[in-house]
Amino acid sequence: MALLSFLDRQNTVAEPGFNRWLVPPAALCVHLCIGQAYAFSVFNLPMTKLLGLTAATPDDWKLTDLGWIFSIAIVFLGLSAAFTGTWQDRVGPRKAMFASALCFAGGFFISAVGVKLHALWIIYLGYGVLGGCGLGIGYISPVKTLIMWFPDRPGMATGMAIMGFGGGAFIASPLSVWLMQRFATPGDIGVAPTFLVMGVIYLCFMMVGAAIVRVPPLGWAPDGYVAPAQAKKLVTTENVHVDEALKTPQFYLLWVMLCFNVTAGIGVLGQASAMIQEMFQGRITPLAAAGFVGLLSLFNMAGRFVWASTSDFIGRKATYATFFALGVLLYAAVPSVGQAGSIALFVAFYGVILSMYGGGFATIPAYLRDVFGTRYVGAIHGRLLTAWSVAGVLGPVLVNYLREYQINHGVALKDSYTITMYIMAGLLVIGFVCNMLMQQVNARHHLSLQEARA
Repeated sequence: MALLSFLDRQNTVAEPGFNRWLVPPAALCVHLCIGQAYAFSVFNLPMTKLLGLTAATPDDWKLTDLGWIFSIAIVFLGLSAAFTGTWQDRVGPRKAMFASALCFAGGFFISAVGVKLHALWIIYLGYGVLGGCGLGIGYISPVKTLIMWFPDRPGMATGMAIMGFGGGAFIASPLSVWLMQRFATPGDIGVAPTFLVMGVIYLCFMMVGAAIVRVPPLGWAPDGYVAPAQAKKLVTTENVHVDEALKTPQFYLLWVMLCFNVTAGIGVLGQASAMIQEMFQGRITPLAAAGFVGLLSLFNMAGRFVWASTSDFIGRKATYATFFALGVLLYAAVPSVGQAGSIALFVAFYGVILSMYGGGFATIPAYLRDVFGTRYVGAIHGRLLTAWSVAGVLGPVLVNYLREYQINHGVALKDSYTITMYIMAGLLVIGFVCNMLMQQVNARHHLSLQEARA
């Protein structure tokens, strides 16, 4: 019990003189690990040949069935974030990071069993349900803490941590391919032992993050920082309770914005490896496709820091307007680029798209802080991430099932993603309109003076 008390919130309060710049690395230890989710697509094609080894057999799993692993994980990411947000505010980031590590690593261990038994439902439960809970708990665990440590630059602070989630695939993608090659034998493609090793690695690194993290003492502020005396446009000095936030139109506008921005990017990420191989058949090897996934991860990661930091200067509303407007143009142009056979332009366009996808995630906590205040931002952020759950199903379904439908009706592989890209552009138009409708929360939703002091 004494050992577990190390996890209690009161034991994570920083001592005088603590360097706040140690908190982002703690957050990165967790986010770089759980960001592996974006590289899960490198397992999809190998897992369609677990029995056939060199080619799929009738008893092997289909790509559409395997796509649900990622979708289930994202669903439970959003659900766990929503249901544990208030708990995390109460118990602090260390206990939440500890729980996240156990769930995420446990998901790998259980999935390894599912691969060995060739039971897809076990992988759904392992990586999908348990691992997805680890994703959600770990994702929001450092967000409020970083905003409290960096009230002067909330966008930059959350961007520093959340960029790790986007960058995790840059490490995980080549690592996964290398491990599968190392463990492969004439009778085993190497997926199960790869899952076991990755689970151990991630468990260790996430525990390091949990040990390092600290929360600021009550009333702490950076040297020289003076809190604004009055609200700016779309930046409040008041606080809105998490339950009251659900009664505001702003919450649902932000929900739709996040959902459609994520839908547009997540479908690509979930099938990035297979997509580029099919659109440029014979020109992209599996190893090059893994490199493409890793490169997208770099753009995803860099976009989270660059766009979130930029939002501290131009505002969150202007930043999101850029995401949606530019995203519409790029998604609409991608089919033409693919048909023209330009790999360079295809990669460049998706690089920019994924930078804005990542930037949307990193900017949304600061947007919530601007609109609803700091006090309940962690719990509100958790509730908002249910939009990610919906997008985690909607995006891959649009990509996978429309692809399969078109192929079954005679459309060439390289053209099977065209309609999906136009649909994504349409969703971003809706997101643009929602962002333009954003205004300050009505004062009737603010905490009263008595509630603020409670």
